[in-house]
Amino acid sequence: MSSTPLTLNLVEGSVSFNFSLQAAQELKAATDQLMERLKAVAAKPTPGGAKVTPQPPVEYRYTGDVFLEVFCNPNIWPTPFAAKVLLTVRDINIRLTTEAELTRIIEDVNQYLEQVG
Repeated sequence: MSSTPLTLNLVEGSVSFNFSLQAAQELKAATDQLMERLKAVAAKPTPGGAKVTPQPPVEYRYTGDVFLEVFCNPNIWPTPFAAKVLLTVRDINIRLTTEAELTRIIEDVNQYLEQVG
């Protein structure tokens, strides 16, 4: 199984690591699910209406050349476009944990899928 580097652009800088097409498709599915949950939270009912049901957090994990974890609690963001995810990339030598903009991660994964697919 060959891997092509995936580059995720962060608020300041970027991180690149080997990633497979299948893993990218799974990450895209996880971010699509997160967007749906964020939209459900953003669709607030009118005052006095039914209370919004809290959405479960989305957590994606990948283990390959590196360990990648993407986590987001959709209940704390007012809109999908404001949402950030907690991103962890680690291997035996280094660990990077930072926040990243969800929309930027989605763009990076979509670009990767176009390039590799």
